[in-house]
Amino acid sequence: MFLLIAGLILFLGIHSLPMFADKRAALEEKFGVLGYKGLFAVVSAIGFVMIIYGYGAARAEGPAILYDPPFWLRHVTMLFMIPVFIFLVAAYVPCRIKKALKHPMLVAVKLWAFSHLLTNGDLASVLLFGSFLVWAVADRISLKRRGFGGGAVMTKEPGKFSDIIVILVGLGLYVLFALKLHMLLIGVPVA
Repeated sequence: MFLLIAGLILFLGIHSLPMFADKRAALEEKFGVLGYKGLFAVVSAIGFVMIIYGYGAARAEGPAILYDPPFWLRHVTMLFMIPVFIFLVAAYVPCRIKKALKHPMLVAVKLWAFSHLLTNGDLASVLLFGSFLVWAVADRISLKRRGFGGGAVMTKEPGKFSDIIVILVGLGLYVLFALKLHMLLIGVPVA
């Protein structure tokens, strides 16, 4: 469990730096913009790997069950995950979905975390998904307070078919993840 918690602190901690503009500015001044970005990437990667191994190890130790969700909530989670993949793609493509959601990556993280809390009642899962949910909510509030409530400014106007492409790619990723990648990467079958 220690590895999971340490990974969450590293990963979410470094991703929380932008919430504190003075801390970020101090690091950028100390290391330079590229140095800061490199540090950000390295700490993020280390934290992410620690989360993956820590979560797997915590589940392998024998889960400490906090609550036992009903089986039917798995279907709700699978339904919620459809827009998660669409919103993830929308975060990187100029489209009307991105414009409407303002921060589609944060919406995706919140929906992913919430939906997984519905179906995973063990301590490791509650720590993992609960931490990401709390972080995403705090980041969204921070963005509003820092004047980024309207979302990132799109440098390119959405293309005529950009939303259709985003939806199709998101659905394709969802199907691929549900059928193969969840088991391959997470070690847990979806159904």
